[in-house]
Amino acid sequence: MLVRMTTNAGQPETRPRRRSPAGAAVLREDVTEAIRAAVFEELAAVGYARMSIEGIARRAGVGKTAVYRRWRSKLHLVLDVVSAIAVMGLPAPDTGSLEGDLRLLYEVTSRALRHPVASQILPDLQAEAARNPEIAEALQKALEQGQDGVASSIVRAAEQRGELRVGVDDELALDIISGPLYWRSVVVRSPKLPKGYLDALARATAEALKAL
Repeated sequence: MLVRMTTNAGQPETRPRRRSPAGAAVLREDVTEAIRAAVFEELAAVGYARMSIEGIARRAGVGKTAVYRRWRSKLHLVLDVVSAIAVMGLPAPDTGSLEGDLRLLYEVTSRALRHPVASQILPDLQAEAARNPEIAEALQKALEQGQDGVASSIVRAAEQRGELRVGVDDELALDIISGPLYWRSVVVRSPKLPKGYLDALARATAEALKAL
């Protein structure tokens, strides 16, 4: 299609109208989210080593081309999905007490870790992380950032209430808060927590933080 313009001499000038590049792809967000969901399901079903782009596409109900338009390999796809966990975060508890905040955090976290998909994916990715530095870095970032902000919020709130001294070491506090539940749920993979475990853990953790 042509567009008529006027030159400095007052004479009309004809120039071609710009068009969008032919074949430019518009990536649908619903397809992208379907693929991401399929990655979690495929990881839980077959593990990273046996996971394939074909299997992901089939589970998502799309063609392989739709996957390759977004990620160039299954490694990059998994790295993207795992890294996305880091920015999701958890809601910061606000119960008015250190022990109450810890108890609520542990309740939410334990439910997430006991989810069938998460309980299958995390151990498998940990095994792959030992062989693949890129997965190791992405997994570490997801696990640390997923709770780092929440743990820091709990500690800062406790400092303001006078329950903790000001200036508690954030990294040490994060280790104390996150370590025990992660160990039992992901490493030991205990199928069910003992009755009263989360209450006792929150109480013990609060006392440990006060000793810092």
